[in-house]
Amino acid sequence: MSVTIAHTAVVDPRAQLGDDVRVGHFCLIGPHARIGTGTQIENHVTIMGHTTIGENNHIFPNVVIGGEPQDLSYQGSPTQVIIGDGNVIREGCTINRATEKEDGITSIGDHCYLMAYAHVAHDCRLNDRIVMANNCMLGGHVHIDHDAILSGGVAVHHYASVGAYCFISGLSRVKQDVPPYMLAEGSPARPRTVNVVGLKRNDFSNDEIRVITEAFKLYYRRSVGVAETRQRLLNSGPIQPSLLRLLDFLEHQTGGKNGRGRDRRKAA
Repeated sequence: MSVTIAHTAVVDPRAQLGDDVRVGHFCLIGPHARIGTGTQIENHVTIMGHTTIGENNHIFPNVVIGGEPQDLSYQGSPTQVIIGDGNVIREGCTINRATEKEDGITSIGDHCYLMAYAHVAHDCRLNDRIVMANNCMLGGHVHIDHDAILSGGVAVHHYASVGAYCFISGLSRVKQDVPPYMLAEGSPARPRTVNVVGLKRNDFSNDEIRVITEAFKLYYRRSVGVAETRQRLLNSGPIQPSLLRLLDFLEHQTGGKNGRGRDRRKAA
């Protein structure tokens, strides 16, 4: 198989393109780009900086990947964007490369779907099978775990984390961490209930859903705290790994700043 590059595209000869890569009209691909086999790049796409894109991705028009972070402290170091396999990145999305504040990588996993005009800021980490609907905005250093869904217009505060199998309702403003398995909504967003539909679709057992629901009621409705929730549930029956992940997330969240477990920054 061979690479197909439209005659109006500008691809630096130092860029590394795998077999069967297709580059559409008026694209610009810089010298430090590495693009895996079978990736399709439609027209007017810009790939900048030290950007690695895996196999069989589909990148739609006017996407910009690897632009400088929108962070005033950035001094031009060769930070990266790393994107996995099988992702769909729709029109107008922007994915910025990292700063030097963590490990220098903005990353997206496998089989994610980013709808039009979504923004992934510097130092974000997205796991696998994440859906971000139109106009979602992630601040810097946001982490989103696998199989989470963000509806249209969701804005996530920098350093916030969204747990696995979450569903965030449209136009929500996420200022604090959202624990795994929750359905969150509002401005600011709060966990409103367990994402039962999402859990069933991902083959969670009835026992798992029941114990996660009980944890939600104890922690959010009765406000008994993490330690008491953990004690009651772990003493009441078989221990589900999903329950342990939820309790560990809640415990970590309480140690952070303003409800964000990863935000351990000190005031200057």
